[in-house]
Amino acid sequence: MFEAAQYGEARSKSVIGKAMGKHPELRSSAKEVMQVIDEVIKEVNKMDSKDLESYAPLKKKKQEKAKPRELPPLNKTNKVVLRFAPGPSGPLHLGHTRALALNNYYKKRYDGKLILRLEDTNPNAIDEKAYDLIQKDLEWLGIEADEVVIQSDRIDIYYEDIRKIILNGGAYVTKSDAEEWRELKRQSKAHPDRDRSPEIQIEEFDSLLNGDKGIVVIKTDLEDPNPALRDFVALRVVDSPHPLQGDKYRLWPLYNFAVAVDDYRLGITHVLRGKDHLNNTEKQRWIYKYLGWKEPEFIHYGLVTIPNTNLKTSKIRESIISGEFTGWDDCRLATIKALARRGYSAETFLKYWENSGVKEVDIKFSWQNFDALNKDLIDSKSRRLFFVSDPTEFTIETDNPLQKEAPWHPDNKTLGNREETISSGSKIYLPGKDLESLDDGFEIRLKNLCNVIMKKGSLIFSGFEHKKGIPILQWCSSNQPIDVLYPDGEIVSGIVEDNISSLDDNVVQFERTGFVRLEGEKAFFLHR
Repeated sequence: MFEAAQYGEARSKSVIGKAMGKHPELRSSAKEVMQVIDEVIKEVNKMDSKDLESYAPLKKKKQEKAKPRELPPLNKTNKVVLRFAPGPSGPLHLGHTRALALNNYYKKRYDGKLILRLEDTNPNAIDEKAYDLIQKDLEWLGIEADEVVIQSDRIDIYYEDIRKIILNGGAYVTKSDAEEWRELKRQSKAHPDRDRSPEIQIEEFDSLLNGDKGIVVIKTDLEDPNPALRDFVALRVVDSPHPLQGDKYRLWPLYNFAVAVDDYRLGITHVLRGKDHLNNTEKQRWIYKYLGWKEPEFIHYGLVTIPNTNLKTSKIRESIISGEFTGWDDCRLATIKALARRGYSAETFLKYWENSGVKEVDIKFSWQNFDALNKDLIDSKSRRLFFVSDPTEFTIETDNPLQKEAPWHPDNKTLGNREETISSGSKIYLPGKDLESLDDGFEIRLKNLCNVIMKKGSLIFSGFEHKKGIPILQWCSSNQPIDVLYPDGEIVSGIVEDNISSLDDNVVQFERTGFVRLEGEKAFFLHR
């Protein structure tokens, strides 16, 4: 009745196993005992569930789930429009997901619009594959962009708006030496080209389109105490071909100009980004001023430090080319592709950054907290398996077949059980490390099976009773090889239960090892 109350129905194999464990003297009459148990089980399984409630094990009272983190409200009057704007230099990494998660949070909260804007106005810093890779990263994270915008498709718009600023006296063209221009700016001195008439500036602008070298500069306050905010470059000549546009354009906008124009023309209402963009915000305000545009609301959150993590796309690419890494999804990396391959839940990224908030205080990313959050999300769905490293082979000796019946999960009974029959003469593999302190004649317990005595390569059946003090070892009866790949590059080889064949591309827990994601004969270590 306990069995039926706990699992919904009683099962013969489970009951007989427990009966023999408690009463080993019945083993000689196993056939007769089984007949009696079968008859009783038929009657028990007919009983109403309410009649069985008193036999159900006491369940721990579930703790109330914590309410989702409520981030500060946005100032809004109309529909909220946000943007996530990475450069297509490679796929997304962990650092990108903060801005993405926060923008997605507010989009959902206000039923707003999220634009994915690929900022590709530097022809020398583009990986053509990244256009697609980034969108696939968003798809994996479960984030839907309402619109995808590619900046290099909008060059004519930037030309139109910079012409307006030039004619308004807010920008100038110079073809002088770059260092000369920078030195004058450092000294708060105006460049000789700065005060030429708008008509001459337009002629000079057109000459850049037609082959001349030079830059277009936005005028600001040359007396600004912050040298970074004095006159800044809006467009420059790049003669390298663009992966999408080819040689169609040679005068390309820099970050601040393209961003300011697009944020206005795309109707962005709120800009969420790190406080390392504070100088950029002030530069962009000059562009809004010259064009008479209303600026969006700027929200700057604190910086984040992610220790011991390489997030530089250019260096990662070099390492992939050199063969140090196998690709963007190498489990030693912190790209979204690599972290997904290891088995992290997409929900973990979103919840972690939502919990970090949008305050201006700087924070330090915690892998420990990230892993703990991920564990909370995946634990109940992750099946348990035995993993045996450095396996040592034994032969089991038993008079009668032994029945292993272990739950896939100790608490989630809906996952069912993994069952296996072990006959005399079967091969059993034990972890080499666990055997270092065990000698012949030592009694051990094979987890979820029985007790055995070790003797010259054999495991001799010694009973079902749980005994205090004897070691409990994991074991495998199949010689199913698998390599566990760790993020630090370590590889631990071993064998795993043959139940693994149906679990490819799943996150499971190797007991006493940790959570892993299965991929053929590989298991990518996730965390404890």
